[in-house]
Amino acid sequence: MVARSAKLIGISCCQKAFGVFGMINHAASDTYVRAVDQVVGAVPILIPANGKSADVATLLDRLDGLILTGSRSNVAAEFYGGPPQTADDAPEDPARDQVTLPLVRGAVQRGLPVLAICRGLQELNVALGGSLHQRLQDIPGKIDHSTPMQRHGPVRVGKAHFIAVRPEGLLDSIIQTTCLAVNSLHNQGIKRMARGLVVEARAIDGTIEAISGTGRGYLLGVQWHPEYDFDHDIASRRIFESFGAAVRGV
Repeated sequence: MVARSAKLIGISCCQKAFGVFGMINHAASDTYVRAVDQVVGAVPILIPANGKSADVATLLDRLDGLILTGSRSNVAAEFYGGPPQTADDAPEDPARDQVTLPLVRGAVQRGLPVLAICRGLQELNVALGGSLHQRLQDIPGKIDHSTPMQRHGPVRVGKAHFIAVRPEGLLDSIIQTTCLAVNSLHNQGIKRMARGLVVEARAIDGTIEAISGTGRGYLLGVQWHPEYDFDHDIASRRIFESFGAAVRGV
């Protein structure tokens, strides 16, 4: 339970079709809400994926921090000059992109703490001028980062590979290790890094797994999902604790 004066944390939503009639809902996983409740110690505010009608300026005025969530959808190719995505690729969600990309730019400009997770890391890079690989598994020498895509939950979110963390970087200072096992549930990955971002970690195949900003306040992106196991994985919990500390200014 949080106090009345608690900070407000925006959590990005996706447009998702639910039910037999496929009605569009604005959704974010409960894992992000619980992480904000239980670790960050703030009030979670769900940000709808309402496209160009979103009042980004008002959101930036009210929020004390921003979490960009993971999603099955890909960042739309039109926003980073990529080729049209095929039917084999994950679906796009341009309405979400139209909210999150300007929201990221505004948050960075204001120094608002940002924690970007999986798709969120990709949005962060695109918002600041970078580009993406659409399907890492199609690139020679890359491992399949979309695995293990299985229905069995513990297998799906289990640790899939190791990453090498940049010594004495922001991520190292948070999780206090330079080698970490992470889960892996993504198709897209960073191709060209945006200016002003720094690589914090790479996978065994060289794929960028974490990034941070230089001189822009708290700005951290991770390609894996720490929200899945923050209740028992110390590195995952430390990521949310560090974000919470930045939000409170401590």
